[in-house]
Amino acid sequence: MPDARTLAAMSAKTAPDFRFVVKANREMTHEREETGPAILAEFVAALEPLRAEGKFGCVLAQFPWSFKCDQQSVDYLKRFRELMPADVPVVIEFRNRTWVRDEMFAFLRAAHFGFCCVDQPDFDSLIPPIAEATSSIGYVRFHGRNREKWWEHDEPWERYDYLYSREELAEWVPKVRGLDEQTEDTYLFFNNHYHAQAVQNAMEFAELLDEADGG
Repeated sequence: MPDARTLAAMSAKTAPDFRFVVKANREMTHEREETGPAILAEFVAALEPLRAEGKFGCVLAQFPWSFKCDQQSVDYLKRFRELMPADVPVVIEFRNRTWVRDEMFAFLRAAHFGFCCVDQPDFDSLIPPIAEATSSIGYVRFHGRNREKWWEHDEPWERYDYLYSREELAEWVPKVRGLDEQTEDTYLFFNNHYHAQAVQNAMEFAELLDEADGG
């Protein structure tokens, strides 16, 4: 659970135009049976320093692969939306491919949930690398394409041990441009964080975007 004082201290170290995305805690995404109004209220209260300073981007609610598209899961998302204030933007990250269907994108739009686009290994059970905008926020997470270590690894970081090539990154340039045309803000996050590979790829992607704009 985030703490308002901690977020305020972090905010004080950033530029005025910096934006924070705050991840929903495990009680809200993985241990859903315990989630109630009190937990959501505590979470939203912690965001207040960022919101007051105009530095709050959105909430990312990342659900596990076991969170499949069924009525129970949809009902939970509806309750989550009801408990979360309407002026707190939320982006949903699914892991299970069962969510990739037109009616679910329509549901996200109706609920004002953003859809987290992902780049990850090409397994039939995972979300494919599609670019879809369902709210005013475009959102992409690059997890890397480490197929060998995605399901079987000794340490969690092994899953994200991957360095994208420029050719792989270039695949996303038109997708990101498309998202940006449909949204007010677009966020890109590189989660292939082992040995600062995320930093290298983020800088390379910024260069690719600049080149696409004729820079």
